[in-house]
Amino acid sequence: QVQLVESGGGLVQAGGSLRLSCAASRSISSINAMGWYRQAPGKQRELVALISIGGSTNYADSVKGRFTISRDNAKNTVSLQMNSLKPEDTAVYYCSVPPFLWGQGTQVTVSS
Repeated sequence: QVQLVESGGGLVQAGGSLRLSCAASRSISSINAMGWYRQAPGKQRELVALISIGGSTNYADSVKGRFTISRDNAKNTVSLQMNSLKPEDTAVYYCSVPPFLWGQGTQVTVSS
């Protein structure tokens, strides 16, 4: 079973950028959909972005135009480039092979 490890979180000022990476323990070339989710304190976990095996993407309305998901099947990684960050983007971000496989999460904090 594949394991997912996220990295790249941190503290950034509003308007700044961060790039999250998710490293899989084995090949992801046969995994259809992979995604990033987030959970803010007191809120339910929500979808941020999905990417299919063919590269099709889907984004939450709140991040469209600011975030970009990508995958590198040769390196077994999925990344999330986050630009123009807002305080409301503050959350723990999780890499996932939905619905059952999850990473441990990485904290993103955006200060105003």
